[in-house]
Amino acid sequence: MTSYDAVVLAGGAAKRLGGVDKAGVRVGARSLLDRVLEACSGAATTVVVADHRPTARPVLWVREDPPGGGPLAALDAGLRRTGAETVVVLSADLPFLGEATVRGLVDALAAEPVEGALLVDRGGRDQPLVAAYRSEPLRREIASLAARHNGLTGLPLRLLTAELALARVTGPDDSRAAFDCDTWEDIAEARARIREHGHVLNEWVAAVKNELDIDLDVDTAGLLDLARDAAHGVARPAAPLTTFLVGYAAAQAKDGGPEAVAEATRKAVALAARWADEGRTGDASDAGDAGDTRGERTAPAVQPDAG
Repeated sequence: MTSYDAVVLAGGAAKRLGGVDKAGVRVGARSLLDRVLEACSGAATTVVVADHRPTARPVLWVREDPPGGGPLAALDAGLRRTGAETVVVLSADLPFLGEATVRGLVDALAAEPVEGALLVDRGGRDQPLVAAYRSEPLRREIASLAARHNGLTGLPLRLLTAELALARVTGPDDSRAAFDCDTWEDIAEARARIREHGHVLNEWVAAVKNELDIDLDVDTAGLLDLARDAAHGVARPAAPLTTFLVGYAAAQAKDGGPEAVAEATRKAVALAARWADEGRTGDASDAGDAGDTRGERTAPAVQPDAG
């Protein structure tokens, strides 16, 4: 897998949002910036071009000179703090950007004899701030533009992309990775979208992991199946209690990683199945699986009456 650094531009004026700190606006109880940082979590180094603020994961902070100098000046400032041959460039207002899209851009760049690979949105428009670039031609063209225009302040990004050989990457028809939040209407649409049935559980799990500082891939489907089995086979309150105990058991395991969660889940599912089977048979003579000796007790031998 190709290694890469990431530069996230998060210092725009957000005039259409009334000048608020757009990167800090929350969608799904997480800031837009944190959502983008999760998408590029595979970067060796992540540089955010903006004023410093709390984030869910550590990053390098830098600011263009002068602040508010525009996207090209911001990109130049961020690029100076990177060292990888491949650099992913992202804006900080992409609530639906995922790691798969970022990796797809990096892989597309590695597979083609081009200088950049950028996402094309569902309307066919290029998205130069959802892209992977080779750092050397990026630095070269930025330096050339600075020399020709006596600096980069106020220059549009299209002057840079016009000088580069680019590949276009089209996401799936249902992809919203390029959806950006420029207005409060966009924010409202994003907030409504993540609460839809097909998204809400993954969004909630991601928000909880972020809040609790947990870096763990969660098998949501497996845990939901366990909760269903415990609720139906034992009692409804058993579902949250069982999943809590599974998490606690996994945390106590030596590695505490996804494998520990999967193993604890497997054991709890098997237990719930045995519990439910016993309840269905209602046969007092059924001692359970012969091979399962957990819980067995040996009765004391009855001594004959000495008299």
